[in-house]
Amino acid sequence: VNQVAKLTLVSSACDVVSTAYASAKESHPYIRSVCDAAEKGVKSVTEATASCVQPVLTTLEPHVTAASDYASKGLDKLGEKLPLLQKPVEQIISDTKELVSSRVADAKDAVSS
Repeated sequence: VNQVAKLTLVSSACDVVSTAYASAKESHPYIRSVCDAAEKGVKSVTEATASCVQPVLTTLEPHVTAASDYASKGLDKLGEKLPLLQKPVEQIISDTKELVSSRVADAKDAVSS
């Protein structure tokens, strides 16, 4: 999970969502009250679940470690094959707009001629 969170695309997408969430909470009092209640509920459930789950996690730790190592190697390979994962969301959007604009211009030129 940490390795996925460190990917530039994922990290920048989380920043965009976080900014939108904070802005929505700030701009709309009703949304703020609903979000605050939801956040408190999630925190309570997380705290209550943590103590129950800990013994299970301790038992499964060797398996989780093996799965984590395997996933880490897979993410490394995925990162090599998809350099897009190392770009921020804003750059991907900009590059996509450029590409679409270029293709539309090419199609327009082809139709004109």
